[in-house]
Amino acid sequence: MIAAIVAIGPVTVAAGMFPAALRRADRDQMRTLNRICRVYAVLGLAVPVFGLATAKQMGVLGDTWLIVSMVLTVVAAAVLGLVVLPAQRAALWGEEPAAARLGMLSGLFSLLWAVVVVLMIVRPGSTTGA
Repeated sequence: MIAAIVAIGPVTVAAGMFPAALRRADRDQMRTLNRICRVYAVLGLAVPVFGLATAKQMGVLGDTWLIVSMVLTVVAAAVLGLVVLPAQRAALWGEEPAAARLGMLSGLFSLLWAVVVVLMIVRPGSTTGA
């Protein structure tokens, strides 16, 4: 759980800060935030692997809370990889995506991860007692 937060936290914060840097046209900050997003997105790929290994060990692979978490993780990864990162890259190349739209999509990515974190902590319906 801690590894997931450490891997996903920075990309979530950096993605959320990027639209403001775009509005200010702060290219240096935009480059730094994009680099953080790209690096931690790659590190974040390990999160589902560790999550599945832990779930298997706990015997909860079929639990609804885990399945929902995994689906939301895939959706969050798709939003980041297919929409947010390409929009950031376009902004760095001088194409000006709408900062408000990028902010909304970054917010959606953050919301998805927040729900996953809550599900991983609360584990509704779990009978493992842990």
